[in-house]
Amino acid sequence: MTKDTQSSPRKKALSAQVADQLRARIERGEYAPGDKLPTEPVLIEQFGYSRTVIREAIAALRADRLLESRQGAGVFVLAPPEPSELTLLLAPASDRISDIIEELELRIGIEVEAAGLAALRRSPAQEAEILYQIEWFAQLSQAGKPTDEADFCFHMAIAAATNNARFKSFLGHIGRRMIPRVKLRSITGGMDLPSRDHTILAEHSAIAAAISAGDAQLAREAMRTHLQIGLQRYRSMARKAGVSLPEQITDAKA
Repeated sequence: MTKDTQSSPRKKALSAQVADQLRARIERGEYAPGDKLPTEPVLIEQFGYSRTVIREAIAALRADRLLESRQGAGVFVLAPPEPSELTLLLAPASDRISDIIEELELRIGIEVEAAGLAALRRSPAQEAEILYQIEWFAQLSQAGKPTDEADFCFHMAIAAATNNARFKSFLGHIGRRMIPRVKLRSITGGMDLPSRDHTILAEHSAIAAAISAGDAQLAREAMRTHLQIGLQRYRSMARKAGVSLPEQITDAKA
């Protein structure tokens, strides 16, 4: 039996989960370029979700140029696209703590303004999506489950609420490694820092409250505070590890 009774934001979250699992199968080579994806009924049976969720997941992977629909034949896996100049620009040069710091600095430059624009431009549906991501984060944290995906989706929901597609596209190019603890695990082979879920939830809630109030300046300040707390955390880690940081980064104020 499929799960068809979810709200619209919840369906988006479910379709993202399905898309991530299919993407992982493609990356592992379970589905190679040229392979035909299982049919809709088979995927519905595998994942236990409705046709709508499965179709949204497949649409997301088509948008990422990982899948191609061929009329009358089915859905097929595509060969990885050649990286664009922007993708190469944003790709990490190496797996280092300093990379996390640099990406957080980049995010401050982009996401502070995104929060301000979201406060001025968000639609009721976009505001509901932002608030849903906070609720989802809280549920995952309370259940002791990973919150990475909800964290990522919260920031992407704010980017979407700017109603300037370039914000969402730009952050989408950075991808899930924009969440520092995701990249930290790849650097350390799985090691994680003590959970900050409780404080992250409070920081997210402050950002969302400012956006809901239509206070652009407060939304910018809340986002800046949120990202700078993370930035200081990883600067401290870099110093303890003896990582040499550029002088302008080391001396920067929070």
